[in-house]
Amino acid sequence: MPVKIPDNLPAIELLKKENIFVMSDLKADIQDIRPMRVLILNLMPIKITTETDFVRLLSNNPLQVEVEFLRLDSHTSKNTSEKHLQQFYKGFSNIKENYYDGMIITGAPVEMLDFEKVSYWKEVTSIFDWAKKHVTSTLYICWASQAALYHFYGIQKTPLQEKLFGVFKHTAIEKGYPLFRGFDDEFFIPHSRLTTILKSEFENKQDVSILSESVDAGVAIASSRGGREFYLTGHSEYSPLTLDTEYKRDVNKGLNVPIPQNYYREDKPANAPLVCWTSHANLLFNNWLNYFVYQETPYDLNDVQFLDELKSGG
Repeated sequence: MPVKIPDNLPAIELLKKENIFVMSDLKADIQDIRPMRVLILNLMPIKITTETDFVRLLSNNPLQVEVEFLRLDSHTSKNTSEKHLQQFYKGFSNIKENYYDGMIITGAPVEMLDFEKVSYWKEVTSIFDWAKKHVTSTLYICWASQAALYHFYGIQKTPLQEKLFGVFKHTAIEKGYPLFRGFDDEFFIPHSRLTTILKSEFENKQDVSILSESVDAGVAIASSRGGREFYLTGHSEYSPLTLDTEYKRDVNKGLNVPIPQNYYREDKPANAPLVCWTSHANLLFNNWLNYFVYQETPYDLNDVQFLDELKSGG
């Protein structure tokens, strides 16, 4: 099935060139199917790129997925036009009475700030709390994963001596866990961050579990409430050229940045990237949508607020 996105979203034409089937609101409305409703809180500065990355992954599955984009009411984007935001995004005040099958909250370029010093901390944490009662399963990505783990469990982040930048090998702690169905023994995930979460931070945290880790990148995926929340410290959604664009942007700014590891062929930026993560990225998002969204969500979305009680037999 295609993914249903707002008419005229720039991602439509970009993804059609990749032979990915996307459907506008007008065409989807004539299908007698209840689509999975997925809300994306996009905190990234270059929003069109992030929109395209996530729509690409959400479209590669047999379910019809209806995507809505969310912006913060308390933060003004400097890198995306207000016209684009007004046309394709909703503010939290406009959707807070709604319920969703799934939600994705992206990373943000604020990881070196203390959490409470982020200008929109109060609003974003109110959305974290809201999602627990209004969304069947939520994916927290990169900074959002660190922020949510800190907010819910007091788990601290740790600055790195050097930016973690590149594509790194990972393993699943429990390969039979549904999120990893179809995965190879080893799989790759891109990372781009200046902070990390130490494994020791999860000790004595009985309500949150580490699912995947890496010798080089550390804790990669964690979960809580039986898959109601997943915390992904990397960027499985990245397109093949995202790290290249980021590296060359920083070099052009005169910044002293490392060459992304395990990324360029022969580790030479003049060469094309060796793409080794997209198949597992598609499996990851498909498994999330199937096992933790589609198979867990109630048909009547208003019942999401009672999902914990229903699952416990209460």
